[in-house]
Amino acid sequence: MLSSRMALRRLQRIAVAPLSFPGAATTKVLREMSTVPRVYVTRQIPPEGLKILRDSGQVQFELWDSDDVPVPRKELLQKVKGVDGLLCVLTEKIDAELLDAAGPNLKVLSTMSVGYDHLSLEELKKRGIRVGYTPEVLTDAVAELTVALLLATSRRLIEATHEAKTGGWGTWRTLWLCGYELANSTVGILGLGRIGVAIAERLAPFKVKKFIYTDVAPRPELAKAINAEYVSLDELAKQSDFLSVCCALTPETKEVCNKDLFKKMKNTSIFINTSRGGVVNQEDLYEALSTGQIAGAGLDVTVPEPLPTNHPLFTLKNCVILPHVASASYSTRNAMSALAANNLLLGLRGQPMIKELKL
Repeated sequence: MLSSRMALRRLQRIAVAPLSFPGAATTKVLREMSTVPRVYVTRQIPPEGLKILRDSGQVQFELWDSDDVPVPRKELLQKVKGVDGLLCVLTEKIDAELLDAAGPNLKVLSTMSVGYDHLSLEELKKRGIRVGYTPEVLTDAVAELTVALLLATSRRLIEATHEAKTGGWGTWRTLWLCGYELANSTVGILGLGRIGVAIAERLAPFKVKKFIYTDVAPRPELAKAINAEYVSLDELAKQSDFLSVCCALTPETKEVCNKDLFKKMKNTSIFINTSRGGVVNQEDLYEALSTGQIAGAGLDVTVPEPLPTNHPLFTLKNCVILPHVASASYSTRNAMSALAANNLLLGLRGQPMIKELKL
């Protein structure tokens, strides 16, 4: 995997680096021209991306200047009118309504995300709008968080912290707060891509006995890197002591993790999801956790987001829920921001993007 790691580091450097565009004289002319592309940015993205947009001299942009509150839908529909480019995050639904509001000038959309289930791809394709996204630069951060969530869930760290804080820490007890070890376990990966491989690489030193995976088809090159065996979804459920969901949300994977899957899992197994909330039927997951069908679950993604505080999953001690923070490291979020900005600028210039969705 050395070559893939080097490729990832190279992509991260490229993503953050400002692109080389026309010289100062050309930039000055562009700034003075009324034809400078107009761009709307739907969130106050991390500084690397904003700096690239500002310093490029290639666009005039307006942004929703908040990172705490998404732009209201009504305002978004107003702001996109007549824009040439749009830089969004995953909280914005890019559908026919929005694209109609934007009008025919919109030629490029860049999303600061690896997932694109918030985008109506058919509508974008129909209108000939190019789409950039930000995969790979977040692989390490997501893999690290997945391992942290897996350990916090399997070793019951949130429960333990609560007991220590609230007086539950009494005399030493033989089986109090016992959890499940990775050593000699079988780890299953649902959807083997770069993130799945990176998770397995980090788990291997814990003396995992076996890695298995399932996907739409075998992925021998990726599997070879972690010595993983391809199995059916049923076998993945039956064999896994730890099951990590890493697949994209598609019509085929929507609620693929449901009662049929959970009932095949061991009652000592741990379920982890850091992909998209929509791949899990949360009612079925609640049933599996509350009845002891599976031992625990760790979720970084839910439906909806944020998950209402009165949701039944929050009542369970054996369910650890995080607020979608898998890629939340300073370096990764800045790299995502920079890649999204560079994708946008390249697209507006009619050049190949660094990372572009093939519609």
